[in-house]
Amino acid sequence: MSDTTPNPTPTLIEDAQPATSRTMDILEIMSLLPHRYPFLLIDRVIEMEPRTRIVAIKNVTINEPHFTGHFPDYPIMPGVLMVEAIAQAGGTLLLNEIPDRDQKLMVFTSIENARFRRPVTPGDQLRIEVTVLNWRSRVVKMGGVITVDGKVVCDATVMCQMVDRVAKKPETKVETAE
Repeated sequence: MSDTTPNPTPTLIEDAQPATSRTMDILEIMSLLPHRYPFLLIDRVIEMEPRTRIVAIKNVTINEPHFTGHFPDYPIMPGVLMVEAIAQAGGTLLLNEIPDRDQKLMVFTSIENARFRRPVTPGDQLRIEVTVLNWRSRVVKMGGVITVDGKVVCDATVMCQMVDRVAKKPETKVETAE
C-alpha cells in the first residue's frame, strides 16, 4: 500500500531559481500609471517578467463611454483604444522598474504596423501580451498582441519614451480688496 500523505517539507533543489513572474491588481496598476477612468484600459496583470514581458487583462463592458457613440447599434471597441491598452500594459512593465517613477511619465513616440483583425465587443475579455523588443535608458520598443478567446484581434509595435513629469504649479490665491 502506498503512502498518499503529501510530504510536508518538499525537497528543495539547490539550483532552483525563484519565479520572476508576478501579478498586479487594479490598485497596484493605478499606483504606477497616471491614467484613470475612463482612460485606464487594463484591469489586472496576470504575468510579468521584469524588463521582458507582461500579460494584462481588460474586461470590455457596455457601460464604457466610447460605446455610446462608436457604432451605437453595433458597439465595437475603437482600435486606437486597443493600441492604447498595449501601451498602458507596456508602461506598467516599464514604470515598475523606475525608482523615481513619481517624477516620470512614459509617452508614445510611435506606433508601427498596427493591425485590427476582429471586432471587440462588450463582454469580451482582452488578453494583452507585450514583449520588450529593445530597451534603452529612456526609450523602449515593444511588440503587443491582443487576443480574445485565443484569437488575435489586434497587434502593433509601439515605442515609448520616458520624460520628466511637469511639476504642478501651486494654485495662486487671488486676494480681493474690500
